[in-house]
Amino acid sequence: MKKSNIFINLKKDKIIIKIKETATHEEVLEDLKEKLTELKKLYKEEKTPIEVVGKTLKIVEMDEIQELVQNQIDVKIEFETPKTLGLHGIKKAFDKEIEDSTTKFHKGSLRSGQRIEYEGSLVILGDVNGGSEVIAEENIVILGNLRGLAHAGAKGNKKAIIAANRIDCPQIRIANIIKEKQNSEEESEGRKRYAYVGENEEIILE
Repeated sequence: MKKSNIFINLKKDKIIIKIKETATHEEVLEDLKEKLTELKKLYKEEKTPIEVVGKTLKIVEMDEIQELVQNQIDVKIEFETPKTLGLHGIKKAFDKEIEDSTTKFHKGSLRSGQRIEYEGSLVILGDVNGGSEVIAEENIVILGNLRGLAHAGAKGNKKAIIAANRIDCPQIRIANIIKEKQNSEEESEGRKRYAYVGENEEIILE
């Protein structure tokens, strides 16, 4: 018997659809189509909202799930996964291996006031200058120097990393963890090229 990747639970004020973290998006859509009949039986007059939890989803995946359900049921759907990147969007921090991730390349340096966001890993072929921002759901790699804001794991993944030719900025962020540059961190400590979250839930610079 095939094991489902989706579990539906009825709570007092909402219906929870939980997706297995290991499920592919194709498996999720296939199982959801099979579960729609079961889901429709939970609705009569009232429209109890649905919350989708369990797996971290990309925006396009959330849109496809929402469209699939709302084509059959006129109901409000919320997602545990934030649709926005950045600290304000993080609802929970988690650990997920992301060595194999979708990557976007940006040719050239970022000037003050410029901002790039991406739902995957970002590679900047230049510098990230002061006053500019780079925000990625997964890893950030900068071939030049990092002097602006870099926020990796911007949907909560603490396994994300930041790497640059030199990390020389007032603040870096990984998931919901922030590291401010301390006055004691002088040039004599050597060039910092790599940032990750250590065992004590702190960002480590090497």
